[in-house]
Amino acid sequence: MKAIICEAYGLPEKVVKITERPTPSPKDNEVLIKIHATAVNDYDWSLVLGKPYLIRLMFGLLKPKHGLLGMELSGTIVAMGAKATKFKIGDAVMGDTSEYGFGTFAEYISINEKAVIQKPQALSFEEAAAIPHASCLALQALRDIGQIKEGQKILINGGGGGVGTIGLQLAKLYNCEVTGVDSQEKLAMMTSLGYNHVIDYKKVNFTKAGETYDLILDCKTNKAALSYLKALKPNGAYVTIGGKLSGLLKVLLWGKFAPLFSSKKLKVLALKTNIGLDYIIELLTQHKIQCQIDGPYPLEDAGRLIQYFGDAKHKGKIVMTTNP
Repeated sequence: MKAIICEAYGLPEKVVKITERPTPSPKDNEVLIKIHATAVNDYDWSLVLGKPYLIRLMFGLLKPKHGLLGMELSGTIVAMGAKATKFKIGDAVMGDTSEYGFGTFAEYISINEKAVIQKPQALSFEEAAAIPHASCLALQALRDIGQIKEGQKILINGGGGGVGTIGLQLAKLYNCEVTGVDSQEKLAMMTSLGYNHVIDYKKVNFTKAGETYDLILDCKTNKAALSYLKALKPNGAYVTIGGKLSGLLKVLLWGKFAPLFSSKKLKVLALKTNIGLDYIIELLTQHKIQCQIDGPYPLEDAGRLIQYFGDAKHKGKIVMTTNP
């Protein structure tokens, strides 16, 4: 089978390679999935670069131990392990596999059957690959951690990416006023999706603009931790889902101390994979929200697309498809 792997740490277009590997056989509790579509995530960018250096402690000091890329998929069950009972051959499935393993940048993957759920017919394979990770991040950040309420004033930093575009639509279900922060190139698209206000991050630092918000969803974590408190209303909440490790650690630290002197909250989301995905699928099939897909592109473009992701030029979720 064709698979995309990372052979060394470095720039994606230099170290990400197309290889031929044996098609795996499913172990007892695994299913073999023919992958139809997959998506690029921060994991892929971080693994390829080998940064932050914590990545190297987890996946290999000098080079990746396995080099497996990809953690989202949609596809079809083609074989089952002896003890796998959740699906049958021919079932269409989807999911974020990161709790059980990586390697969705390939034609096939053998993975624990718990890593995926049934794909509804109403969703295309491209849509199904675009939502498991980003939509669960957005939902858990806004609803579960941020406790979003009707009519709130919300800001999403990184509003034009996969998490931001879903987060906007979830916030609109609560009739919230939503501001999105991203690059100038994405602002028109963001306005067309329904953002009430958009900010070019190169021109305006939202933590110093004088506006305050009930809830901030941050996909970047690229400001001083205490500055987020200044951008929150009393009893407001800031929730980050990703960004530089140093920024996340500072938010985590100050989040412990903030309650001692403020009613505002600083939170770091620890994602629970695929939790809430059924709800997102229900919203999609009822046309209450929609996917914003950048692509689809062929799997062979993985190196270029990981760099594209790292440069933050993508609009929505970068989706790749394998050959039929």
